[in-house]
Amino acid sequence: MTYYRLPAVLLVLTVLLSLATFIDPPAGRLNWFLEVGPGLIGIALLVATARRFPMSHLVYVCCFAHLCILMYGGYYTYAATPLGNWAKESFDLVRNHYDRVGHLALGLFPAFTIREILLRLTPLQRGGWLFFIIVSIVLAIGAFWELLEWWVSLIVAAEVGQAYLGSQGDVWDAQWDMFLAMVGGIISLGFFSGVHDWSMARIPAVIGTRRKSGE
Repeated sequence: MTYYRLPAVLLVLTVLLSLATFIDPPAGRLNWFLEVGPGLIGIALLVATARRFPMSHLVYVCCFAHLCILMYGGYYTYAATPLGNWAKESFDLVRNHYDRVGHLALGLFPAFTIREILLRLTPLQRGGWLFFIIVSIVLAIGAFWELLEWWVSLIVAAEVGQAYLGSQGDVWDAQWDMFLAMVGGIISLGFFSGVHDWSMARIPAVIGTRRKSGE
């Protein structure tokens, strides 16, 4: 049970941060829900499968960090985050680029979850094909997120839809977002696969979970 202490702490922090940011967000609760909701669904899935299929601590930490990025953007809207505005003024940027951070994170953090599932539940081995497949999945997620933003902007109230879309007048916004998600996945796999392997090696043995040699 000691293995679950860190995930439990992260879960408590998630609940507290969710309540704190949902009470009265400047961007409105609907925008908060649109931005943060998918992340909370992911956390709920991790909680539901934790006993039967525990993930590595690295995955849990990355999911929490990703959710914090989503909460910050959902609280203010990505185009109005104070951190992004500070960077805009300090570096004389033409727009608030915090949304770029969010889309980089969309590849940076989920890449570990995808990698872990593929290594533990499929015959795939470490190597070039695994790298290619994970980056392709990350890019597909980034592209689907752009479609999701488009659909939401058409369905919900105009002002909420525009805030959620977050293009800020950039005609290449969708392309940049997909590209950054892909870059995030490449960074994770290229520089931190060894750390991920180390973290997976510390997962307790669970009946029904296939463990491969070296994990």
